[in-house]
Amino acid sequence: MARTRVLIAGAAGRDFHNFNLVYRDRPEHEVVAFTATQIPNIDGRVYPPELAGTLYPNGIPILPESALEQLVREHEIDEVVFAYSDVTHEHVMHIGSRALAAGASYRLISPRQTMLRSTKPVVAICAVRTGSGKSQTTRRVAQLLRESRKRVAVLRHPMPYGDLAAQAVQRFERYEDLEAADATIEEREEYEPHLSEGNLVFAGIDYERILRAAEQEADVVLWDGGNNDTPFIEPDVHIVVVDPHRPGHELRYHPGETNLRMADVCVVNKIDSAPQAGIDAVLSSIHENTTHAKVVLAASPFHVEGDPEQIRNKRVLAVEDGPTLTHGEMTFGAAVLAAKQYGAAELVDPRACAVGTIAETFEQYPHVGALLPAMGYGRRQMKDLRATIRKCEPDLVLIGTPIDLRRLIDLETPALRVTYRLQEMGEPTLKDILVEKGLIEETALV
Repeated sequence: MARTRVLIAGAAGRDFHNFNLVYRDRPEHEVVAFTATQIPNIDGRVYPPELAGTLYPNGIPILPESALEQLVREHEIDEVVFAYSDVTHEHVMHIGSRALAAGASYRLISPRQTMLRSTKPVVAICAVRTGSGKSQTTRRVAQLLRESRKRVAVLRHPMPYGDLAAQAVQRFERYEDLEAADATIEEREEYEPHLSEGNLVFAGIDYERILRAAEQEADVVLWDGGNNDTPFIEPDVHIVVVDPHRPGHELRYHPGETNLRMADVCVVNKIDSAPQAGIDAVLSSIHENTTHAKVVLAASPFHVEGDPEQIRNKRVLAVEDGPTLTHGEMTFGAAVLAAKQYGAAELVDPRACAVGTIAETFEQYPHVGALLPAMGYGRRQMKDLRATIRKCEPDLVLIGTPIDLRRLIDLETPALRVTYRLQEMGEPTLKDILVEKGLIEETALV
């Protein structure tokens, strides 16, 4: 039987999950290669045979997306499958046009085809763009579930930057687990805030095994989505965060628009800092493009840990979440907001001081201005981030990342952390939603 020859275009996350659920152990298909983009140091590696299955004794190569046409022609690819997130619809079809012109068909796989079913209730937190506020929304939902005496297992979207076979199933309960896994800054940014609040976190690559492990320890599974990707687990409640600072993006980015149209609940976040025109625009998008979604309005007030008056009249270096600034295209975060509110003398522009891979990041994402994206996909980037901070010689570093960088980097400069919390405004609240869905009892909350 002739096998359909497949090339999966990905970014070390959704692509692996699609392979595991749709192609692994299917003799009618042959996945010739993955391509990679967005994440550094992924291409040139191999999806290991331990994960690829018996049909792939040598594993599957991971190659640069820039070589897509060459790969299609040389390997006589029948079908290119698009499998990554937080890109414009135009970008999706540019990749499609390249595939079609090279001679392959082009495919998007339905979210329903790649959602695992759980034996436990599932709440999924997704978004229309990176940086919309999934993290604080997920923590708020987890808090409500814990207060209702539910055991919560957070399943995080994959972030496989290390040994792929070793990362097949990961469980994090304590900070020491992060050290043992040699977690990168990006991984810690997603896991550490959950651990600090007492949430058990699962992640990795093989989500069938990950889900079954989580079900053994949880009353409720909480899917913590990455970028603006759709859930890997079929949700009983699908919550989608919408950002009024970027009105219109909810209809222009893939697969964020899919999330919007699938949503049971839309959280319109950041209403405390967004212009009213942006709030009105995203509310119109929700009403026009969903059939049953409830709307929760929320603010994301920031909190400075320590004395915010230390900011006044200082030369401040604002360090913000890397992915939010880069492919998320945001131009500020909590650190910038705090610097402005508390009267910093100036924001230090790190671009002239950027070292190594951090300088490369600024070149790749020229829209990032006078603030520093906390890139840390590996040891080299962490080292370059530290060198860049030191070279800037600020009076004060404001850390707007989800983790405390001082745990990983000796800054040698005074530093304050700035964090976000979700604050629902008006009704319904997330508590109201969970009560209505039968996931918590109103009387159980304290």
